[in-house]
Amino acid sequence: MSVFGTIRSYVLWQHERGTLHYDIMVTLILIFVFFSPRVINFNDKPLLPPAHPSDVVVTADTNGGLIYQISASAVTPGDDSAVRDQLLRIIQPISGAVSIVSYEAVSDGKGRVRSYKVTAKRE
Repeated sequence: MSVFGTIRSYVLWQHERGTLHYDIMVTLILIFVFFSPRVINFNDKPLLPPAHPSDVVVTADTNGGLIYQISASAVTPGDDSAVRDQLLRIIQPISGAVSIVSYEAVSDGKGRVRSYKVTAKRE
């Protein structure tokens, strides 16, 4: 049998189970299945979860209110009402119906906003 004939018989799957050629075909398939993800980039990475559920720290203050520390990556900068709306959308799934009493941007040494400190009370 020529090389071309052997390749043709592999492609057409003409070998009986239990023969040497059948075992070689199955081995080649298994090598492809297990090693191709390491070599070929299939671009099938999972989507990252939204940042705000894990980036919110809630503490209670002395007046019965709640203080939320929210990562700045969860909020798109904008005017006061847009920031308040975004902060409220992040807080409400965690604590239910609340109203924002005040908020302040917490900056690092270079002036970049790292998080928001939000004081809220339950309605």
